[in-house]
Amino acid sequence: MKSLIKILVIAVVLVAVSCKKDTAPNYQFMPNMYESVGYKTYGEAAFQNGIEAQIPAQGSIPRGYVPFDIENSTAGYELAKATLLSPLDSTKVELNRGKELYDIYCGICHGNKGKGQGKLVQREKILGIPSYDDVGRAINEGSIYHTIYYGKNAMGSYANQLNEEERWQVVSYVLKLKVDLEK
Repeated sequence: MKSLIKILVIAVVLVAVSCKKDTAPNYQFMPNMYESVGYKTYGEAAFQNGIEAQIPAQGSIPRGYVPFDIENSTAGYELAKATLLSPLDSTKVELNRGKELYDIYCGICHGNKGKGQGKLVQREKILGIPSYDDVGRAINEGSIYHTIYYGKNAMGSYANQLNEEERWQVVSYVLKLKVDLEK
């Protein structure tokens, strides 16, 4: 039995040594894995039409992006105020989540209670933030969403920071703050 094992080990060693030739390279079974074809960056071989950068197809929408069809203008603001309603039903509204997002993005200027007295206003970095219960503003869910999406006056857009569902959560929380202030 021991002699059989010795013979087997010697045979394996001989086979391994006999296949190695320093004078001739070994055979490559899949040469494209070792030596890939090099493409010139933004060259004609990489792109069929030879254009350096590809333009998205006409009418295509990026993955995860939901288009907002109301324009960024005063007429668009009024249209949103008149027609835009929240797609969230009462079971999907999470005021705690809306409060978290409001505190992160809105509370610094508008204040935690919506009175327009946030930290930046108290430190006089920005001025003129109205309270949510101002009669002249008459905000509703459509106007709040439009303002979050496009911004208004000195306030910038938060469309890149908040996705659509998060914007509607903030809108629900702002409306809650408005009701609380009007009591």
